[in-house]
Amino acid sequence: MEEEKDVLSSLRAAYPGDVLEAGAPFGDETIVIRPAALPAIMAALRQSPYEFTMLLDLTVVDYPDRPERFEVVYHLLSIPRNRRIRIKLSVPESAPVVASLTGLWKNAEWLEREAFDMFGVRFEGHPYLRRIFMYDGFEGHPLRKDYGLRHRQPRIPLRK
Repeated sequence: MEEEKDVLSSLRAAYPGDVLEAGAPFGDETIVIRPAALPAIMAALRQSPYEFTMLLDLTVVDYPDRPERFEVVYHLLSIPRNRRIRIKLSVPESAPVVASLTGLWKNAEWLEREAFDMFGVRFEGHPYLRRIFMYDGFEGHPLRKDYGLRHRQPRIPLRK
């Protein structure tokens, strides 16, 4: 537990204006950061002394009543230290843009495409940002809370 506090406190010290919150609710290390600081903080977490070399997951949570509607959540794993950390940042609906992490983790390419397809969050610098699950003519983003359950999609012609 002391080592966990060291990670959180050292991140707060290294990025004082960019780390908005840091704590371990329910035992899970979590930091909330400013979107502009994402590339620098993630690059630091990947290197020694932290060694969070594996991006486990990237997801988005939709809070339609908040001014910054979308919360982008990253889960990292340090295999040598056997520990996890969660990084969160919020972006507004008017400009849901986050820096791409494909330069740090190769699997971010697929995870970012999924978040883009399902929620509409764009990842600046992504090499091939396009839909991954829905077809190209699909309108909207199906995991947003304002997406209608009975929403009808336009018909597309069948391929021959």
